[in-house]
Amino acid sequence: MKIFVTGGCGFIGSNFIHYVLKNYPDYSVINVDELTYAGNLKNLSGVSQSPRYSFLKGDIADSVLMEGVIRQEIDAIVNFAAESHVDRSIEDPSRFMKTNVFGTFVLLEAIRKTSSSRSIRFLHVSTDEVYGSLGAAGAFTEETPMAPNSPYSASKASSDLMVRAYHHTFGLATLITRCSNNYGPYQFPEKLIPLMISNAVEGRELPVYGDGLQVRDWIHVEDHCRALDVVLHQGRAGEVYNIGGQSERTNLSVVRTILDHLDKPHSLIRFVKDRPGHDRRYAIDFSKIEKTLGWKPLILFEEGIRQTIVWYQAHPEWWMEIKTGAYLDYYERMYGNR
Repeated sequence: MKIFVTGGCGFIGSNFIHYVLKNYPDYSVINVDELTYAGNLKNLSGVSQSPRYSFLKGDIADSVLMEGVIRQEIDAIVNFAAESHVDRSIEDPSRFMKTNVFGTFVLLEAIRKTSSSRSIRFLHVSTDEVYGSLGAAGAFTEETPMAPNSPYSASKASSDLMVRAYHHTFGLATLITRCSNNYGPYQFPEKLIPLMISNAVEGRELPVYGDGLQVRDWIHVEDHCRALDVVLHQGRAGEVYNIGGQSERTNLSVVRTILDHLDKPHSLIRFVKDRPGHDRRYAIDFSKIEKTLGWKPLILFEEGIRQTIVWYQAHPEWWMEIKTGAYLDYYERMYGNR
């Protein structure tokens, strides 16, 4: 099988490429990534010389490039390419509209125009944030109405609807997954867990939004890759599959867990002004994928967070280069020079 991965130099995309090449010795991967601030070729240095892996620098909104790649007898597309940080979407929504909405449209159009004689499976990787915010109880199901509360989640909801429309209108073999919060190796250090780990290692203050009691369901990226694998191969075209980690935690408890693992004082926590429209709670009901495809998360949060902390401790050169580069200005603007 030849898989076209978009956004494969990002966090989840790079982990998925590692997963595929490790578990499917007869598969090949073409990775297209624009290498914006969160795309990092070093995430894939371990496979860059493999004859089963190739990389093209490019934008998924480039219709000529996308059609050219898809004509290379592609069997499946896994679309990770997305602007994904909520704070950045509040500062500048325009890039989110371009990549997340228009870019997805370009991909779908390229499939429609070039694959009349064969069926390409298109797996669109989305987020639980399209559902909005939950109260104290309950969980999102695939039937939960979408109610996005940020420009980021609105752009992802829009792209989900476009994917759905191209299945129902043009018969494309599309699939959508909506996952809870990921963590693990190669996650860009503006996200909660790598930011807290790297700051704690450096002895810097740990900025926590509001009261820190926002609840998220956490899943290790390896479990997510396993889920994407089973959906890509066995999922029913036109369906949506929720993916969850069965591990709800408040942001504050996650931060305290990290500090405890690193033997750092809780006094490093600094509460900062909450961001606008901050969703209070997410929780995923993944019973559909469990019952129909036999998937469930295997990595408990306690073990997964330990592994993740060890990885970031072992790879300071990876995240230090990022945090002392262009990202630094953004960090200081968001959290202050402390």
